[in-house]
Amino acid sequence: MSISSKAAAGADGSVGYRAVFAVREFRTVFAAHLLSMLGVVICEIALSVLVYDLTGSPLLSALTFALGLLPYVLGGTLLSSIADRYPSRAVLVVCDVASAVCAAGMVFPGTPIAVLLFLRTVSAAIAPVFGGTRAATLGDILGEGDLFVLGRSVIRVVAQCAQLAGFGVGGLLLVVVAPRGVLGCTVVTFLCSALLLRFGTRSRPPRAVASGAVVGASLAGAKQLLGNRRVRALLLLAWVPPMFVVAPEALAAPYADDLGLGSAGLGLLLVGLPIGAITSEVLVGSLLGPRARERIVLPVATLTMLPAVGYFLHPPLPLALAFLVLAGCGISYTLGLDQWFIAAVPAELRGRAMTVLTAGLMTVQGLGMALAGAAAEFVPVHVAVGCAGVLGWASVLLVAAEVRRTRPRSGLEADIGGPKPETGLTSI
Repeated sequence: MSISSKAAAGADGSVGYRAVFAVREFRTVFAAHLLSMLGVVICEIALSVLVYDLTGSPLLSALTFALGLLPYVLGGTLLSSIADRYPSRAVLVVCDVASAVCAAGMVFPGTPIAVLLFLRTVSAAIAPVFGGTRAATLGDILGEGDLFVLGRSVIRVVAQCAQLAGFGVGGLLLVVVAPRGVLGCTVVTFLCSALLLRFGTRSRPPRAVASGAVVGASLAGAKQLLGNRRVRALLLLAWVPPMFVVAPEALAAPYADDLGLGSAGLGLLLVGLPIGAITSEVLVGSLLGPRARERIVLPVATLTMLPAVGYFLHPPLPLALAFLVLAGCGISYTLGLDQWFIAAVPAELRGRAMTVLTAGLMTVQGLGMALAGAAAEFVPVHVAVGCAGVLGWASVLLVAAEVRRTRPRSGLEADIGGPKPETGLTSI
C-alpha cells in the first residue's frame, strides 16, 4: 500500500470515502473514468440515432447497443493478458486513444454503415481491457485493503451516475447538434481522459513477465482463474445476480405499455435500479466496516432477487418502482465481494482477473436481457420478470453454497491488508 494510503486508513483497517479521495492519483483516475464513461454513453446514443437516420431500420439501430455488450466476451477472453504484461498507464492511455480514433472514424460524413458498426465493435472489445486494467491499477494506487474496496465502489457509483447523466446530456445535445457532431464530443472526452491518465498517474512496471502471444497468455490466464474453485465461485457470485436483476429493466418498455404509462412512467422504471444501487453503495461503504461488509455479502446477494418475484402481483407503477429500488440496493453485496476477490487472486494475475470479471459481468447482463425478452414473447411481461426472480434466487442459493464451501478455514477472508489465503494460483 502506498504511504498516502496507509496514512488514510484507520487502525482497524476501516476507512471512508474521504480517505479514498485524499489519494491524488485516485482523484485523477476518478476524473478520467467520469469523462470516458460519459463518452461511452453519449457515443451509444448518438450512434444509435445516426444509424437509424441513415437506414430507417430499428434492427440496425438496436444492434448498435448490442454491439456495446457482445464483444466484451471476446475482448475479455482473448486480450486480458494485456492488463498484466504491459505498464498499466500505457495500456489505459492507448485504450483511450484507440476509443477516440474509433469515435473519430464515425464522425466523417459518408462512412458506410458496416464501417460504423465495425468501429463500434472494436471500441467495445477495447472496453474490458481498459476496465480490467483500471481496476487492477486501483490495487496499485490504493493497496489491497479497504481503500481498494471503496475505490471500486466509487467507480461503480460513477458508472451509474454517468449512465443517467449521459443519457440526459446526450439527448439534449442531439436536440441542438447533429449525431456526428455529438460523436465529435465523445472524441474530446476520450482524449481528455487519456491526457489525465498520462500526466496524472505514475508509471509502474508490468505485473507479470510477458511470455508467449497475447491471445495464448489470455486464454491460459482465464483457464487458470476459472480452474481455481474459490475464484470460480466468486466470479459466479459476481455474475449470477446481475444476470437476473436486469430482467425488469430489459422489459421496462413493454411493462410501461402494459400499465398504460407514458414516457415519464417508463423513465421512472428505468432509473429505479440505478437509484437503489447508488444509494446502497454509498450507505454501505460509509456506514459499515470491512468485516460487516463481508458478513452481508451472501444474505444481500440472495435477497436482491426477491423484489423481482413481486412482479407476479402485476404491481402498479409506485410498487414496481419500489421493487426496482430494492433490487438495485442489492448491488451493495459487491463491496464485500471485492474484498474476497482481491484476497483470492495474486497480484501477478490481478489485471487478467479484473478483465475477466468485467467482461463476464457485461456479457451475462446482455444475455439476461435477451433471455428476459425471449420469455416475454411467450408469457406476460410481469410473469417473465417474476420467473427471472425465482430462477435468480435459486441460482444464487447454489452459488452461495459453493462460496461457503470454498471459504478459507478461518471463516471470514483474511483481514484487510493481511496475508492472502492459499489459492493455488500462480503467475503465468
